[in-house]
Amino acid sequence: LFRSKVAAELGLKAGTPVTYRAGDQPNNALSLNVFNPGEIASTAGTSGVVYGVNGSVNYDPKSRVNTFAHVNHTASQTRLGVLLCINGTGILNAWIHRNITPELSYAEMNNLAATVPIGSEGVTIIPFGNGAERVLENRDTDCSIHGLSFNKHNRAHVVRAAQEGIVFAFCYGMEVMRQMGMKINTIHAGKANMFLSPMFRDTLAGVSGATIELYDTDGSVGAAKGAGIGAGIYKDNVEAFSTLKKLDVIEPDETKRDAYLSAYAEWKEALAASINK
Repeated sequence: LFRSKVAAELGLKAGTPVTYRAGDQPNNALSLNVFNPGEIASTAGTSGVVYGVNGSVNYDPKSRVNTFAHVNHTASQTRLGVLLCINGTGILNAWIHRNITPELSYAEMNNLAATVPIGSEGVTIIPFGNGAERVLENRDTDCSIHGLSFNKHNRAHVVRAAQEGIVFAFCYGMEVMRQMGMKINTIHAGKANMFLSPMFRDTLAGVSGATIELYDTDGSVGAAKGAGIGAGIYKDNVEAFSTLKKLDVIEPDETKRDAYLSAYAEWKEALAASINK
């Protein structure tokens, strides 16, 4: 029944085989036209993901990131997906919203965070409060706040530190991906969830040094495109994604680079203390 509904949706004849299948993150990457080595896709909902394509067989011996066949991998063309997953992402931002800024919208909360300088004036949040994290070799460090002064800081600092902490967790995992030889120069993402926050986007670009491209797409579009490519409705992925709409481009601000990297260094010190406590 499911196959017949998919076929009907795509205008295929009865009995036509379904020619595409993928997990959620390879499918998200496909929806963002991420097929080739060096191309990167990201999402940041309850948990957060950075997913990159590698053109050679490689893996992290500590299993801090996962490697598996990408949607276009073949015996003659190596296309492996490298998956970084951070459990404590949007769930931290939602917790902050519910418990610290319940009267504000998420947009207003983002504006509040923007009133505080990069680094949250010394407040650092470790965002790993949603269970054990693979990037930490399956440690469960919990979420923690560091550097909080009752005489200096207010809730705006906590809101900003939370979003910065999420970005820093992404970048911590991206270091593992780079150690595997992956280049992370451009990150493709749908304009949704945490990527709706200008501060989150600017911080991710600033710390990683990567350009962020935001697109009008989602996983359901990717699944339809993938099935269409497999069924021959599109001759290739170039034709399939010719209508993919780019909404925004965020370039790293080199004038703020040192401030971002200094804040990230402080975060890593706090993380090391949390791991070794």
